[in-house]
Amino acid sequence: MSKLLETINDPADLRRLPRAQLAGLAEELRAYVLDSVSKTGGHLSSNLGTVELTIALHYVFNTPEDRIVWDVGHQTYPHKILTGRRERMASLRQLGGLAGFPQRSESAYDPFGTAHSSTSISAALGMAMAAKQKGEQRHAVAVIGDGAMSAGMAFEALNNAGVCDCNLLVILNDNDMSISPPVGALNRYLAQLMSGRFYAATKELGKKVLHVAPPLFELAKRFEEQAKGLVVPATLFEKFGFNYIGPIDGHDLESLIPTLENIRQLKGPQFLHVVTRKGQGYKLAEADPVAYHGPGKFDPAVGLVKPATPPKPTFTQVFGSWLCDMAAQDPRLVGITPAMREGSGMVEFHQRFPDRYYDVGIAEQHAVTFAAGMATEGLKPVVAIYSTFLQRAYDQLVHDVALQNLPVVFALDRAGLVGADGPTHAGAYDIPYLRCIPNVSIACPADENECRKLLTTAYRQEHPVAVRYPRGAGAGVAVEPGLQSLPFGKGEIRRQGKGVAVLAFGTLLYPALQAAERLDLTVVNMRWAKPLDTELLLQVAASHEALVTIEEGAIMGGAGSAVTEALLAAGVQKPVLQLGLRDEFIPHGDPAKLLALQGLDAAGIEASINARFAQVLGRGAPSLKVVG
Repeated sequence: MSKLLETINDPADLRRLPRAQLAGLAEELRAYVLDSVSKTGGHLSSNLGTVELTIALHYVFNTPEDRIVWDVGHQTYPHKILTGRRERMASLRQLGGLAGFPQRSESAYDPFGTAHSSTSISAALGMAMAAKQKGEQRHAVAVIGDGAMSAGMAFEALNNAGVCDCNLLVILNDNDMSISPPVGALNRYLAQLMSGRFYAATKELGKKVLHVAPPLFELAKRFEEQAKGLVVPATLFEKFGFNYIGPIDGHDLESLIPTLENIRQLKGPQFLHVVTRKGQGYKLAEADPVAYHGPGKFDPAVGLVKPATPPKPTFTQVFGSWLCDMAAQDPRLVGITPAMREGSGMVEFHQRFPDRYYDVGIAEQHAVTFAAGMATEGLKPVVAIYSTFLQRAYDQLVHDVALQNLPVVFALDRAGLVGADGPTHAGAYDIPYLRCIPNVSIACPADENECRKLLTTAYRQEHPVAVRYPRGAGAGVAVEPGLQSLPFGKGEIRRQGKGVAVLAFGTLLYPALQAAERLDLTVVNMRWAKPLDTELLLQVAASHEALVTIEEGAIMGGAGSAVTEALLAAGVQKPVLQLGLRDEFIPHGDPAKLLALQGLDAAGIEASINARFAQVLGRGAPSLKVVG
């Protein structure tokens, strides 16, 4: 354990340190973050980049009384370490361990749970106005990255905050890097603001001004009045009503701490522009911050190493390959992503078809309506988006795409559980929130090969279709080349048994088949949650005594609910057991363990069916407790 860091059990300990020792603490903290993440996996580049900023914030502000809201929150490992969670870092992102993002239930120092981007300013403004309304003298700080600043919600909050008389500080952590390279006019503006002699001159002048003690505030005011027209003309953030300060070096504690101390004395909304570097202090991460954005376990002395045996292709890779092949065949295809090029498997598409690739930034609402506009002009947009992020564009999905019945394909990555990222990133709700929308269809491929074929099927429709698939690899089924499609809205019987028929939606087909082998059940690969293959459903219902539905999604309103609705509509009464994700937020942890806890592995499926339908299966009265 580092000698200085081991004395810090909470920010009060930090604030007792002489300022001269903070640079040494930063070195120890950065080394501790690197060592921890190399053993557990997790977000690295972003956390190495916020070490000094984290120290400065907790040193100057009276946390947790003063509130700090970290946008997205994947850069909060230094914050967790300094706020009493150092010894629990070995449990990071594991079942029962520390979350990878801020979580209110985890610590008083996490005043707001985050994981989706661009929410921090709104939340911090709410906290600041609540303090004012209650007569409490405290500050609220929002730390937001330049990538997250591109989202409309951030500007909605800025627009509101600029006319609010409250103690709000917005810190723009400008590292010129979101997960994918940042895009758009705002990023270009920030780049121009930071470029050339301007940045060097501003940095040095800022240091000179800030190092003066008693008359610091007056000097800062004079510097602002004299230099503003020369250095930051018509600053965007001042037009929103903020007092703009910066840019300053986010790794220079001798600039950060005096600046924050001065800002803490100011009234009204303040905006501090700091410049940091992702991966700071670890050369490999500095050189390739994308590769080290969210690495698994690795040796820091060696860095990331490609496995000797190539892993099975992931669903994301299957999508990326299909996208390129379909684009080569159809010049109408355009690919759209809200700042998730790497995560959605679009790197090769971007390289091969740069004129047909659109990264719109962290702006999911815009991405969907942008696709709708393209579709009205005869193009064929494919929106690659995580299931959990499509939730952010629900109104646009309904009004701009579905209502106009436009042929947009939604490639929904991360459907179902995602493991270490936890409930904020789980794609648990896409079937319920999509299937209630007219004109929208939902495909649920069971494996990699079926994913490619259903993407082709979806693309060839003239209405909106979502294809949902999970994170990681599937059953390992070989992917056939070509662009073959499958019958629209049709399923298939994969195993013929007796008594009970299992209707599987998606990749849980394979554990269902394992359970069916032991119980001699029929298994149906339904493939489509909407339209439901009612002809096949009624055929199976007529020849079996009971039905089981299985999906890696929310039970309430999900594919199982669609089955029961269809049976009722047809006047068929048949006992149905619905298996899926229960009505609860599922924590972070190993995906296989989480599925087992939900009763969705082969053993859990077998136990649930045995318990519910023991008599149907000829086993007498139920002897096992129902799972799910």
